Amino acid sequence: MKVLVYSILGFDKPFLKKAAHGNHELVFTGQSLNKSTVIFAKGFDAVSLFTSDDASEAVLEKLYSYGVKYIALRSVAHDHVDLARAKSLAMKVANVPNYSPHAIAELAVALVLALNRKLVLGQTLMQIGDYRLDHLVGFDLYGKTVGVVGTGKIGAAFARIMHGFGCNILAFDIEENKELMDEIPVTYASLEDVCKNSDVLSVHYMPNRTTDHLFNKSLFSIMKKGVLFINTAHGRLVNTEDLLEAIENKTLAAVGLDVYEKEKPIFFQDHTDAPISDALFLKLRSYPNVLITGHQGFLTNEALEGIAHATIANLNAWAYNGISENEVH
Repeated sequence: MKVLVYSILGFDKPFLKKAAHGNHELVFTGQSLNKSTVIFAKGFDAVSLFTSDDASEAVLEKLYSYGVKYIALRSVAHDHVDLARAKSLAMKVANVPNYSPHAIAELAVALVLALNRKLVLGQTLMQIGDYRLDHLVGFDLYGKTVGVVGTGKIGAAFARIMHGFGCNILAFDIEENKELMDEIPVTYASLEDVCKNSDVLSVHYMPNRTTDHLFNKSLFSIMKKGVLFINTAHGRLVNTEDLLEAIENKTLAAVGLDVYEKEKPIFFQDHTDAPISDALFLKLRSYPNVLITGHQGFLTNEALEGIAHATIANLNAWAYNGISENEVH
């Protein structure tokens, strides 16, 4: 199968080539898929996309006219693909439903620790020769209540780690994770109760049509004063303007983000010679108690290997029997 891999980022290319074992003709481009670059796919059987790509209706129609039949996503998320239009064009779309949940869970934990113990500020003070400790006071995680919103594989992995710190786990999800409850003490509650009672709140919820701006002024207003808020799930889940207000009024003591609702034109690119014009992002980035990483939660060897294997497995399945078990509709 001839496959054009859009939005290749360099670090993932070797993993894809190794996983393919020469079974497919992979062509790589650092360009993201959009209305201007869709022409590159002419003559290809399939394209492989990342979250920064645009597979909207108009783009899909162009892909279809160029002969593309398959879209292999290198992500769990598929909200950047117009699935209804893909289905009407008989184009098959498959995602990567599972890859190392520990990668993202551990980054969330790293954000908690870095923010609580003021590691970035501490390092800055160390470099300028200021060894005073006045601004570096944190708190013991032991005995604190950690709210986990979303207890799928990633949220469950995060909960297990925080339980290891001696934290009390308070969780919200549409379905309770019985396996997790058999392993560690977990108390399920309403989203509102989780927000009201958590000292640390970490978001691991999969977005859908009803969860855009799930975390907004209403939820922030009922959170425990001084909560530490972490989002490594999806930017769409948080209303950034309301988040900024919650930082300003000190409802949130600190914020750790690996995602941002308008990240697509920002993340995964070098902006050193092209200043960012997103005023909300610039303001968010300016706070000393906000730590932002550029959607790097998946960036471990194990996760990259898992993503590559699943992506190639989807292509193999289509090539050999025309259907993949990971197709999304």
